[in-house]
Amino acid sequence: MTDDYNNDMRFNELFAELIYEMSGTDTQEVSRIEQILIEISLMFRLSKGVTRVYRNPREEMMGVGETMCCFDLHKEDELVHHVRIVSSIMTIVTMDVYMTPDTDPLNEDELRKVDLVMRSTVSYISRNRLRSLVEELSFTDDSGYPNLRSIRHYLDGKLGVGKMDGMVGLYYNLRHFGLINQEIGRVAGDMVMNSHFAGLTKIIGEDGRTFRLGGDNFIAFFRKENLDPILEYLTETNVRYESAETPVIVSSSVGVFVIPDGMVIHDQGEVLEKILVTGHSAQSSGGENIVYFSEELLARKERISRVQKLFPEALRNEEFKVFYQPKVNTDTGELCGAEALCRWFRDGEVIPPMDFIPALEQTIDICRLDLYMLEHVCKDIRRWLDEGRKVVRISVNLSRKHMMNADLLGTITNIIDSVGIPHRYIEIELTETTTDIEFNALKRVVGGLQQEGVYTSVDDFGIGYSSLNLIRDIPWDVLKVDRSFLPVEKDDPYSTRSVMFKHVVAMARELGLECVAEGVETHRQLKVLRENNCNLAQGFLFDKPLPLEEFESRLDNPEYPCYI
Repeated sequence: MTDDYNNDMRFNELFAELIYEMSGTDTQEVSRIEQILIEISLMFRLSKGVTRVYRNPREEMMGVGETMCCFDLHKEDELVHHVRIVSSIMTIVTMDVYMTPDTDPLNEDELRKVDLVMRSTVSYISRNRLRSLVEELSFTDDSGYPNLRSIRHYLDGKLGVGKMDGMVGLYYNLRHFGLINQEIGRVAGDMVMNSHFAGLTKIIGEDGRTFRLGGDNFIAFFRKENLDPILEYLTETNVRYESAETPVIVSSSVGVFVIPDGMVIHDQGEVLEKILVTGHSAQSSGGENIVYFSEELLARKERISRVQKLFPEALRNEEFKVFYQPKVNTDTGELCGAEALCRWFRDGEVIPPMDFIPALEQTIDICRLDLYMLEHVCKDIRRWLDEGRKVVRISVNLSRKHMMNADLLGTITNIIDSVGIPHRYIEIELTETTTDIEFNALKRVVGGLQQEGVYTSVDDFGIGYSSLNLIRDIPWDVLKVDRSFLPVEKDDPYSTRSVMFKHVVAMARELGLECVAEGVETHRQLKVLRENNCNLAQGFLFDKPLPLEEFESRLDNPEYPCYI
C-alpha cells in the first residue's frame, strides 16, 4: 500500500511538472519534458512512445506524415495504447506506446494514467506543430505540394535585373491524369503523382523549384543546362506505385519560357504570364506537346480570351449553326450521308471555324459546343422524319476532351433519346488518340455506342501514331481517310501516296468497314476512288458544307447525275 501511495504521489508530481513545462509559451524546456516522459514510462514499464503528425487526412491514409519518438528505451515489444487527436484545421496527431518485454500488463488505473499523459503529450505536440503548420500550410496545398503563394514568394526574391539569368520557367500538365485516376483509383493516382513529382525534383536539383498550381498542373524553375533531361522526363516516363506490377505511363504537355539574360523583372506577373500562356498553348496544340514562348502567343492569347468570353452568350443565343457537307456514293452518285459542321454567325458576319474551334479546345467549352451540335442535328432529323423526308445518317464530331467524361456513352444516348430518333441515324466521329489511357477510354466508348446501335467513325485516319492499333482493337463502323492520303494530280499509280491509299481502302473493306475519302476535289481523285473500290466520298467536288435550307433541298434531290 505504501509503495502504491508513493507511486501515486510521484506520478502526480511528475504530471504536474509535465503540464507546467508544456504550458510555458516562451520558456519551454524540451529536454526536461523528455526526461519527465522517460521517468513516467519507467514507472509504467513502457519502452517506447511514437508520435506521428499528418497535415491532412490524406497524408494519414497514405502514411506519409512526420514521425517523432517521444522516448525510446530500445526495448520495444507490443503496442498497448493508441491516442488520436484531430485539430480544427484537420491536422492529425497520433501517439502509440509500447510495453517493455516480459513485464506485467497495465492495470486499469495505470492505463488511465498512461492515457492522460499521452493525451497531454499529443495536445502539446499538436499545439506546437500547429503554429509551424499554419505558416507551412499557407505555402502548400492540401496534398503538401508548394502552391501558388509559394511561387509568388519565390519570385518576390527574383525581382530586379538579371536575377534569373540562366534560368528556365516551365509549365507542365500531366496529360489525361483524370483517366489515370479512373483506371487505378484516386489513392494510387495520388501516389503516382507524388512519385512523378519526386522524380522531376531530383532532376531539377538544388538550384530549382517545382510548384503545383492545382489539379494536374505544375510550374518549375531550374538552370538552363537541365532543360533537355527535364523535357525527356516530362515527355513520357514510367512511374511505379506501391506493389503494382505494371508501371503507369505519364506524359505531359509542356510550355517552356527560356528567361533572357539581363531581363528586368518588375513584378511576378511578367514571368508567370509568359509561362502560363505557353503552357496553355501546349495543352491545346493537339500533337505538339512541347511549346516554346513567343510574342505571337501573347497576341493569340488575347484572341482566345475574346472567343472564350463571347462563347456562353453565343451558345445561349444559338449563334452557332449546323452546316451539312454531303457524303456521296461514288458508284451511284447518290447522297448517302453528311457530316455536321459548325459555323458561327455574329453581328452579321461568319466567323471561320479556325478562329474559334482552337480557342474552345483549350477548355471544356468545346465539349459544350459538340453536344449542342449533336442536339441540333437530332432535332433536324426528328423534323425531317416528321415531314416524311428520306433521311440519311449524319456524323457529328466529338473532341478528344470528351474522353475525360466517364459517362460519355450515357450523355450521347440521352441526347438522342430525348429528341426521339432512331440511333441508326447518328454517327459519332472521333479522332485518333495519343496515349494508352486515352485509347482505353476510346475503346470503351466506341464499344458501348456500337451496342446502342449508334455508328462510329475514326476521323482523320493516318495522322496519329497508333492508327493500326486503333482499327485492330476498336470496333469501328466507318474509317474516314484523311485528305493527305488522297493521290493528287502529279501522283502516278505507283507513287507512295497512291499505293498507301490503295491498301488502306483494301484493308478497310477486308475488315468490313465503310471507307469515306475526305477532301475529294477533282475528277481524277474521284476516278482513283472508283478504281480502288472506295465507294464513299466527301468534298468540294460534290458540295461545300451547306446551310440547313440548301441541305434539305439536297435531301429532296439526292442525285449527283454528272458524277455517275
